[in-house]
Formats: sequence, C-alpha cells, structure tokens
Amino acid sequence: MILLQSPSRYLLQILYNRVQNLEKGVELDCQWVEFDDIRYHIQGSVKNPNVLLLSVSLPIPPPETVFFGGLPLGALEAIKAAYGVVAQILDPPRDGFNLTLKLNLSKLPPDEEQKHALLTKIASVREVVMGAPLRAVLKQLVTRTVPSDLGKPVALVHRPNESFFLVPQADKVTVIFPMRFNDSIDTVLATSFLQEFVEARRTAGLNNAPPCLWSPSPPQELTEAFTEALSANAGFVSFVIYSRHVEGRKLDRTVWNLSTFHAYVNYHVKCSECFMHTRMRRQVESLIQALDRAKPDPEKAKKNSPNRSFKRMSLKDGNNSLGSRSWK
Repeated sequence: MILLQSPSRYLLQILYNRVQNLEKGVELDCQWVEFDDIRYHIQGSVKNPNVLLLSVSLPIPPPETVFFGGLPLGALEAIKAAYGVVAQILDPPRDGFNLTLKLNLSKLPPDEEQKHALLTKIASVREVVMGAPLRAVLKQLVTRTVPSDLGKPVALVHRPNESFFLVPQADKVTVIFPMRFNDSIDTVLATSFLQEFVEARRTAGLNNAPPCLWSPSPPQELTEAFTEALSANAGFVSFVIYSRHVEGRKLDRTVWNLSTFHAYVNYHVKCSECFMHTRMRRQVESLIQALDRAKPDPEKAKKNSPNRSFKRMSLKDGNNSLGSRSWK
C-alpha cells in the first residue's frame, strides 16, 4: 500500500528551481489543485526574484467545525513556529484564498541540509495549516495534560463540507472518521477494504499500531455530534491514539496519516477498481480470441472437401440404364 507524501511535489519543485535560478529572475505565476480540493497559487516577479507570494485555499468547512479568520485553530501559531522569518503572513489574504504567505528566499539558511529541510517544510504547508488543531490535541498526550474538553467530540475539516472527529481523554485520543463515497461501487469496495483493514491490525506484526475499529453505525462517542455530520454510507472508522504513537518524530507522521486517511482509502479503492477493470478486459480479450479460433475457415473447408459433381438423369436415361443391367 502506498502512503501519500506530506510535501507537495509540484510546489517543492518550483521552490527548488527558484532557489537554483535566482540570478535569472524569471516571471512566475502558477496555479494548481491537489487532492481534497486544496488549491495553490504561487507568484514571483522579475524585479524581486527573492520574494514569492504563496496562496493556499482550504476545503469548505462544514458547520460543525470552527475556523478563526478563515484558518483552523492554531494555524497561525503553527506557521510562525515552522517558518520563522522566511515566511510572513499577509492579512488579508488574496481573494479566494484562506492564506497568503510572503516568502523571502534570501533568508534561507546557508547550510544545504537545513535549506532542504526548510523548503520541504514550506512545501508541506498543507500539513502545517490543516494539521494544527490535531497536532495541538495529540501534544497533550505527550505532556500528559488533561484537556479542558474531556470526552467532548471536536470536529476538524479534512474534505469539502466533511469533517472527522477527535474525542480527547486523559490517556488517549479517539479519532473517528465518517466514511462517505458518492459512487455505489466505491462504497462497496471501501466497506470491504475497511473491514480488512481492521482485520489486518490484529496480526502479530502490528501490535504497536493504533487500535482500529469499524462499525456501520456511529460510535457512542459521537452522541453529542451534529446529526448531519453522522451520515456515512461506508461506516465509521475509529483509531485510538496513545502517547507512544506521538512521541518524538512520530507526531508528524501520525498527524499527516490521520489528516489524509480518507484520501488514502479513496486512492486504494480507485486502484482496486482499476485493477478489476483491467482483469475483466483481459478476460474478455482471451474469450474473444478463443471464439475467433473456433470459427471455421471457409477457404480451408473448400480445399479439404472432395470435388464431386452430380448429373441429373432424365427418365429415358434411367430406363436405358435399367435395360442394360437386365441383359447382363
């Protein structure tokens, strides 16, 4: 199974090309969209090649989630902590975007390894912004801080008009995903995939992985959630996160994997559907070849059949033939 990478590969490529060709001063204006409806827009001018404007548009939040100034809770603090003096937050952002950063490439560290790490972090702006509230809740497990909203579900946006839920407790955090799919075939495949996903967690080699549960109905932890947010045609998936899952560098990986879990499942559902379609096409092609081999060849049939001709006899010829036989 493939895991999605945190940095935007296209954004990282643009940043690398810009840093390596600062003396050329090329005009830059690029827009693109990535999975879960994350839109990017990056601009650079010839006059000031060290400055780039990076704008990011997030998915439309559902009513149960809480945004502050168009961003998730704690996003501004996370941006300042991650980028320091390299990035400046512009207020207000560009029209149609939730966030606009002014990047000053001249303030990148001179060390190549540190520069690479910071550029990769800038390309991971999606994780920094959307994962900020999730990171804040999971950090409480490391510091062993009792959350103020103990036992109450917290809704976080991860797709347009869709959210997943955190249920913080003293020693663990339960993460619950309502799984929704538009296509009926995707729903069937996703349901089967998620059930196998839970079964695979029970193998001996995955004892340290977070406990995983699937249920067709909402778990008890979501009794206080909005009814509209609990519509899921592929069931509900729950992960129980303990402090051992977020220690040290595990925190970044856990935040990213949870934030993109629905995209991870959707990717593998589409791959499974594509694989089955390929197998069916190959089977149909082999059946067509078998039918073609079973068809008789008209030219070969003519060659193999003997050349026989029949002459129709008249009544007079028939009598003469019988008379000649009687004399013999």
